[in-house]
Amino acid sequence: MKTTILQRADELAPRLMDIRRAIHRHPELGFAEYRTSALVADVLHSLGLRVETGVGKTGVVGHMGSEGPVIALRADMDALPIQEQNSTEYASQVDGVMHACGHDVHTACLLGAAMLLKELELPGRVRLLFQPSEEGMDEVGKSGAMRMVEEGAIDHVEAVFGMHVDGKYEAGTIACSPGYVMAALDNFKIDILGRTAHAAQAYLGVDAILLAAQVVNTLHTIVSRRIPAAKSAVISVGMIHGGTKENNLADHVELRGTLRTFDPEIRNLLLREIDQACSLTRSLGGDYQLAIQEGYPALLNDPTLASFARGVAADLIGHQAVKEIEPEMGSEDFSFYIQRASGCYITLGVRAPGQPMRPLHHPGFDIDESTLPLGAAMMAQLALRYLEEKPLKT
Repeated sequence: MKTTILQRADELAPRLMDIRRAIHRHPELGFAEYRTSALVADVLHSLGLRVETGVGKTGVVGHMGSEGPVIALRADMDALPIQEQNSTEYASQVDGVMHACGHDVHTACLLGAAMLLKELELPGRVRLLFQPSEEGMDEVGKSGAMRMVEEGAIDHVEAVFGMHVDGKYEAGTIACSPGYVMAALDNFKIDILGRTAHAAQAYLGVDAILLAAQVVNTLHTIVSRRIPAAKSAVISVGMIHGGTKENNLADHVELRGTLRTFDPEIRNLLLREIDQACSLTRSLGGDYQLAIQEGYPALLNDPTLASFARGVAADLIGHQAVKEIEPEMGSEDFSFYIQRASGCYITLGVRAPGQPMRPLHHPGFDIDESTLPLGAAMMAQLALRYLEEKPLKT
């Protein structure tokens, strides 16, 4: 039998669908979520909440309750630079921009949670974090979560929960597991330095493209030959730029790529090995410059909160619908919140029964909207039950 909060969430389904579709039609990229932020603030104001806007540039924070312990619930709001291929009536109306990662769903569900919690007597305080720019960083290398944390959004918070949709899981299911669920992210830029010459007299130069080829090949052997097989790591080169003319040797090639890890020791080993791979250029007469851009830390679910969240989900939908999260090498800036407070990240299934998976970050991504009430109910119930039971205090 459905719980009262899920029954009430089902009654909100038409409103949640309207909110999700309104956001989906008008997607906005990171730190430009002006329309979305205004919509969020309007809904929160209509509920009588204290609302802060402009947090972390374009973020919104809603405050519920007046005293007691503080729990935070987080949703991200930004879209991706992807041209939508769906032909639904709510398809993106913005050229080249799309909610291909479900952040419109996250925002609608958290607004739904606010509606549900507003009807209840809270034994504490709930902070609603509507975050900008999870998908990328600004000009000084800071994501939305980093900005929100800097501006105090997570101050005095005991526990923080985040939720993400995933088409791997069927609508009506929730996944949660303790331990690592998302990898740490670091990006690298390598400038390979050679010496130009006419291609007909290659012996007079140092071919930076040839040097780059050696480096790329070596980079792609690091994981298989330098990392223990039981450990997880990824190195990928995603960009190569070099050369100015077909009959001249390139004197400069730029490589850009990414590395993903869970274990900090493995991360440090990879960084050393990348530098070692680049040093091949010097033995071949060239040189290099390596720059590492540190990204998001690995996302590690608190075991107590993960067990608690699985229990909440089981009470909502039954044990059979609660799944294990499969750790992924993707990254999430929710990890910055859990550096300041205990945290747990859950997954909401959104694949329509009997339908193939629609992957995230794909121009055809979409969801089964029947899952919106469950997402709202889950977030609301996490907050309410946490404040009632205080699992971290036991």
